[in-house]
Amino acid sequence: MYKQNPELVEKIRQQFKTAPYPRIDLETTPKNYWEALYLHSIVTPYYLRNQKVISTEEKVILDAGCGTGYKSLILALANPGAKIVGIDLSEEAINLARKRLEYHEIDQSEFHVLSIEEVGQLGQEFDYINVDDVLYLFEDITVGLNALKSVLKPQGIIRANLHSELQRTSYFRVQKVFKIMGLMDEVPGELEIEIARDTMRNLKDDVVLKTKTWSLDLEQDDERVLMNYLFVGDKGYTIPELFAALRKTNLQFISMLNWRHWELTDLFKKPDDLPTFLALSLPGTSPEEQLHLFELLHPIHRLLDFWCGHTDNRELFTPIAQWTEPDWQQAQVHLHPQLRTPEVKAHLLESISSHQSFEISRYVPLPTTVPIFLESHLAACLLPLWDGVQSLSSLVQLWQKLRPLDPITLESVSDEMAASDIKTLLMRLESLLYVLLERSV
Repeated sequence: MYKQNPELVEKIRQQFKTAPYPRIDLETTPKNYWEALYLHSIVTPYYLRNQKVISTEEKVILDAGCGTGYKSLILALANPGAKIVGIDLSEEAINLARKRLEYHEIDQSEFHVLSIEEVGQLGQEFDYINVDDVLYLFEDITVGLNALKSVLKPQGIIRANLHSELQRTSYFRVQKVFKIMGLMDEVPGELEIEIARDTMRNLKDDVVLKTKTWSLDLEQDDERVLMNYLFVGDKGYTIPELFAALRKTNLQFISMLNWRHWELTDLFKKPDDLPTFLALSLPGTSPEEQLHLFELLHPIHRLLDFWCGHTDNRELFTPIAQWTEPDWQQAQVHLHPQLRTPEVKAHLLESISSHQSFEISRYVPLPTTVPIFLESHLAACLLPLWDGVQSLSSLVQLWQKLRPLDPITLESVSDEMAASDIKTLLMRLESLLYVLLERSV
């Protein structure tokens, strides 16, 4: 069995012992960090894979490489009723993680000083595994993926990420500079941080490496200097390397976390009128090929952030655009749980009462590249979703009460017209995962 280089593992352990990560005050709460809660809710990837809405109650979530526990706290808040298990190499980080969740009164949590390769020692299986900003520290990422896969339940999902080789190429170059200078021979500390900072500060402003990596906030932020200039074990990957690792570990790609921001056609001036070759060939290309083309053309993402799961455990479903009338009649309409909050509802009520458009993307902008506004009367039709799951027919009936007459013909809005309006609205919002549509069995 392949083993990590013990010397490298120890340097990484010491690095995070010296500088536990992330350095976020224990009192800081992410409860209004809407987008992070949306991404860390297991509802999001489960729906993307299976077009079903999952309950978070009694689920078991592993935060692998949890650091000081801020992401563990996000996972706990995003998944009410779930148990959070955190592991990390650093005893100092684990102690801070325990204190963080105790401070925020998260009772269903436990933390262990343990490496990812040793995760089987916990004797537990997990519905969801979060391994954030860790996997790229492995000399062979398949070692980490295989270890996590071994404790993943059959329908479980892994969220993992890798540093992008193309986006971070300048940072890898500056790390090589500081390796040559000997700043990374041992675990970098305050002296090495100041030498690195002084070196960058004194380079001419037009030196390419400085223009690509230096910013004024590095003057005061030691953590950023460590995590970018002096990061022991840091390594970058490309999309083909990511997919090769998934194939080698027999894991199935589900989606990128920020999937809407990897849309290849968005890179062209006229997405609906692509160059002939692309227009003909793009429909036949695989997700891997499309993602690789995107990173070659526009490497803006620091992380190759993705969800994956066991091969062949994706449930077959009919895309919403292909639903028949019987499918719609069986439909259950859910609001994404991270939008179903008193704050969002209050904003909706204010928009309705003032006859102003409701900006539904205000809280979770990630699934779209432009703000999404709903006219107040359309937004009013969504109001029952804050009380719970709704059927299509109940929303259609409400729509007919809100808008009984066609504004042009002044004739009564028929059942068919009202249903068509609501279906159009729901399909638009489902494509952004603001609402989730599920056929009842």
